[in-house]
Amino acid sequence: MTTTDQKPGPAALLDLGTSFWAAKVLLTAVEIDLFSLLARGPLDAAGIAERLGLHPRAVPDFLGALRAEGLLVEQDGEYRNSAAADIYLDKAKPSYVGGFLTMVNWQYHGWGKLGDLLRTGRMQNERAADFASFYANPEVLARFMAAMDGASRAIGPALAHAVDWSEHASVVDLGGARGNLAAELAKAHPHLAAGCFDLPPIEPLFVEHMERLKLTGRVRFHGGDFFTDELPPAEAYVVGHVMHDWDAEHNRLLARRAFEALPPGGSLMVYDAMIDPERPETARNHLLSLNMQLLTAGGAEYPVRDYLSWLREAGFTDVSATPLTASDTLVRGRKPVR
Repeated sequence: MTTTDQKPGPAALLDLGTSFWAAKVLLTAVEIDLFSLLARGPLDAAGIAERLGLHPRAVPDFLGALRAEGLLVEQDGEYRNSAAADIYLDKAKPSYVGGFLTMVNWQYHGWGKLGDLLRTGRMQNERAADFASFYANPEVLARFMAAMDGASRAIGPALAHAVDWSEHASVVDLGGARGNLAAELAKAHPHLAAGCFDLPPIEPLFVEHMERLKLTGRVRFHGGDFFTDELPPAEAYVVGHVMHDWDAEHNRLLARRAFEALPPGGSLMVYDAMIDPERPETARNHLLSLNMQLLTAGGAEYPVRDYLSWLREAGFTDVSATPLTASDTLVRGRKPVR
């Protein structure tokens, strides 16, 4: 029997089937803020357990698992962060992405109900759909906004360079959370009058974030609901990681409202983790789409063709799609001058 005739072994399947073990080890390490602790200096297992209030039984294996995943380095019985963990998982650093991982940890339980989603077609996290109570809880809202910053960290620089912003004097990010993307655009293109439009309870978090970025007064907050309230004037609107929260009818409505509010020659720019058959690397976005279906009543990661259709139906011309990041696609349309 030649090598090509050999049957595949089960190892890859078993590794995939148990991969949630490693994921949960990482998410729990973020939850207890282990990496921020070790950013201040190496510690042995006993020291880590003492400072984090952990029972000693499982700590050695927990640390060993993190080391095996390349997140910790062990030397002479002490542990320190790996290079990547030190950059991205220390809360004290602006590059921190733990907010996003914290959000993923919230979603962990819902994935245990994937079979129920497949059988019923219904979301499996009723709490996630209760936006009123969500936005009424300042602590939960603050954590979610931090998660959104982590999720969009690579998007801002990419969008700042993917578009010829000299064509526009102003931009508003619709559903822009606490203004992270608008801030990136404002920093990269000083001529832009930048704004962020989101629900009113977010404004205090926006103000705090702009103070932290030293951009107070540079980016303006507009409070409202983009389905019902008047959209703020701008020559360009950005809608990012928003349409995946909603069903097709809501997305058509949002595209129409943007078209009606924009001036002639204005642009709508939509980015999401779209499914694109022409880009094999976006196949993993099917996992993100399942996640959105578990979390929302009508959301999903839609095919690129759907976004193109929604913008054209709204009246936009010169509608196009281009890769933005490894997983995100940018769809653009322009309102005709006449």
